[in-house]
Amino acid sequence: MGCLALKTVKMFQKRFLTCSLLFILSCNSPTNQLPYYNSPDFNPVFIKNTALLEKAIPHKIEDFSFTDNNGNSFGSKNLRGKIHVANFIFTSCTHICPKMTTNMVEVEKKFQNNPNVNLVSFTVTPWLDSPEVLNRYKKEFTLNSENWHFLTGDKNKIYSLARKSYFAEEEIGFTKDSTDFLHTEHFLLVDKSLRIRGIYNGTLGLEMEQLIEDIYELNKNNF
Repeated sequence: MGCLALKTVKMFQKRFLTCSLLFILSCNSPTNQLPYYNSPDFNPVFIKNTALLEKAIPHKIEDFSFTDNNGNSFGSKNLRGKIHVANFIFTSCTHICPKMTTNMVEVEKKFQNNPNVNLVSFTVTPWLDSPEVLNRYKKEFTLNSENWHFLTGDKNKIYSLARKSYFAEEEIGFTKDSTDFLHTEHFLLVDKSLRIRGIYNGTLGLEMEQLIEDIYELNKNNF
């Protein structure tokens, strides 16, 4: 079984466990709270008491600032207080990236007029993907919504952020050298406090349906 297939199987196993836990919790709770993810193994953690949140879920997306497709500075300060979905692509990719971008457009359609939901695509080839290149890519393949940001910047900083903050490569996130090429199909759902609340296979339409549903749930419950 290939690496991508194996990771997809593991993702569905974790999704099944998460959904089972959500079903059990829903019997005792009026809301279907999304889990938190505090480590790269993506074991779901459920917190009902917000007073325990800081201690129980210390992991947050670290501060960052890169350059967006319009040549402006954009980073974590722009995302605080908002829900965002992150993924990692490169414009010359002909394998999974076009499918990922097409699927992200489905998310864009649902939330393009919602300022509380942002989409963030980090390039993993920043030495090739300048703001001008990213802007052309965005205009060609997306609805060109203002709340979808394509970011470029220092390679090492992007790779470190992807692996250590977003856990983008899951279980291998901490084992790869920073010079190893970053290529992942994952979409990460992050809440208003910059905590990870979901992981999805960006090449699968069914996963996008779940992501959209989870964004609605997260936006509704604000928790």
